Amino acid sequence: MSRIGKLPIAVPSDTTVSIGGQRLEAKGPKGQLSIDLPDQVVARLEGQELTISPRDDLVAAANDRIRVNEEKGRKKMTFAQALDPTARTMWGTARANAANLVQGASVGFTRSLELVGVGYRAQMQGTDLKLALGFSHDVIYSAPAGIEIKCNKPTEVEISGADKQVVGQVAAEIRNYRRPEPYKGKGVRYVGEYVRRKEGKKK
Repeated sequence: MSRIGKLPIAVPSDTTVSIGGQRLEAKGPKGQLSIDLPDQVVARLEGQELTISPRDDLVAAANDRIRVNEEKGRKKMTFAQALDPTARTMWGTARANAANLVQGASVGFTRSLELVGVGYRAQMQGTDLKLALGFSHDVIYSAPAGIEIKCNKPTEVEISGADKQVVGQVAAEIRNYRRPEPYKGKGVRYVGEYVRRKEGKKK
């Protein structure tokens, strides 16, 4: 069994999940999201619990391999070993993506950045993010649809949205304008990120 794939996903009461073939949709307070599940897995919704499992024919084939192995007196196999490797891989991945879908539609995701350096500042300019990062000009970043950017402090940027992948991509793009350098640690970094420091030149 896949240790991740076999875990059920609890669907909050304010979120609606619908299944149409390999299409999985979730609608909640933060918006509506959808993903296409791999062909090797199926989704089942029972009450407020969503489960992702391998297709029935793949399960039957894996059980047959186990049975034949036992009849021939070979080494004992687990279900995960007998299951098709691609299906086993897709099982855990699909479950993780489905969990992110439900969480994104219900409560959303947030990534926080901090600016470290003299004169490094961030502020909102309408819906755009204005960054002063030591260049001769200010950097203006326009957030994509579905993403909300806040500056609670001049040196902190908070990115939130329903889609975990888009939130992470936006945070990475902003960080990439001035990545942390290893000598003084100046730059844009994730909150809590460890920046490996180097020793400067000695006289």
